[in-house]
Amino acid sequence: MRKMMLSIAMVAGLMCAGTGSFAGEMSSMANEMKGEMKAGADSMKGEMKAGADAIKGKSDAMKDEMKAKTDSMKASPNAMKDDMKASKEAMKGNMKGAMGY
Repeated sequence: MRKMMLSIAMVAGLMCAGTGSFAGEMSSMANEMKGEMKAGADSMKGEMKAGADAIKGKSDAMKDEMKAKTDSMKASPNAMKDDMKASKEAMKGNMKGAMGY
């Protein structure tokens, strides 16, 4: 009977020691998983920021292109006005020369 009680006590002691070891392993595994999840979240943030920066770059390029087109459109009428004014002045000069002024 005494041997039986001693063996039951030893088995219970081993089970308790095994449970502590198991809990330690579970804790370290949980910490590993947390680290992996944080790394995954950080990489996703980086990808999203890169995508947003790329879209912003395209937007800025389109704005610059539209501004260049607008500026060239504004320049065309001004150039035409200057050409017409020069032609008008040349005709006035020709007429004055023909009239003897």
